Amino acid sequence: MELKWLEDFLSLADSGSFSRSADLRHITQSAFSRRIRALEAWLGVALVDRSTYPTRLTPAGETFKSAATDLVARLHAARAQARGQVADRPETIRFAVPHTLAFAFLPAWLAQVRREFGPLNSRLVAGNVHDAVMALVEGGCDLLVCYHHAAHPISLDPARFEGLRLGVETVRPYAPRTADGRPRWQLPGTAGVPLPFLGYGANAYLRRVVDTLIERSAEAPHLALSYETDMAESLKAMMLAGHGLAFLPASSVARELERGEVVVAGDARWSIDMDVCVYRDRNNTRAPLERLWRHLTQAG
Repeated sequence: MELKWLEDFLSLADSGSFSRSADLRHITQSAFSRRIRALEAWLGVALVDRSTYPTRLTPAGETFKSAATDLVARLHAARAQARGQVADRPETIRFAVPHTLAFAFLPAWLAQVRREFGPLNSRLVAGNVHDAVMALVEGGCDLLVCYHHAAHPISLDPARFEGLRLGVETVRPYAPRTADGRPRWQLPGTAGVPLPFLGYGANAYLRRVVDTLIERSAEAPHLALSYETDMAESLKAMMLAGHGLAFLPASSVARELERGEVVVAGDARWSIDMDVCVYRDRNNTRAPLERLWRHLTQAG
């Protein structure tokens, strides 16, 4: 049994909608449904009455809801207490960041902030998008730096959380550069010879963004999936090793582009822009955070 199964169940009990809860939990609806079924299998009882709509709990689900609420609260309290045993320095700013941004965007952005703001003591917690968002919601960080796309917004209550736009990240297809300077593979490919494709896993935020790009394309690409992972860095490594083309944030391949190791593997039709945003909890009024947020706001 996993903690996220309990959190999923409580979200479903609160929203009464599989699709709404999947969005709030930042996973696909099919993955969310599998986790609810996994929890039911572990318990040995049905928690959700699937014969009615809107979704409602079974009598066993209603009974279990109280215990699940208490258990999740106790586990979060225990984690907070354990973290308190290793205290950060009072001036430390705690960042929660998805892996891709932690590798590519954040180092350069923090360097710019330090040049303009001054010394900044920081601690980074990197994970997937869902875990990074939950870190902010549960008080495990001061700032969340995350991607945002209108088709796949981060669900944060604007009455509690506020955000700033830091910049734009473009996702494009990339492939190794051949000796004559062209990409080894070029979109859209052909039905007879589909292109080897390195894709994101079903639970990755970038998977949703790439799916949106492909769905909106006037011409369908011809791709043969050969590898999947949730991490853009892994896709980049596989692409550089010649296993296929991959859709990657531009910042993650900036050095390789400059060195001429990779090239863009498609024209402008095959690119999509995302915002990079930073979010804070309005209730978090720690002095170091207030000073930094004031600087970021004034810097635009």
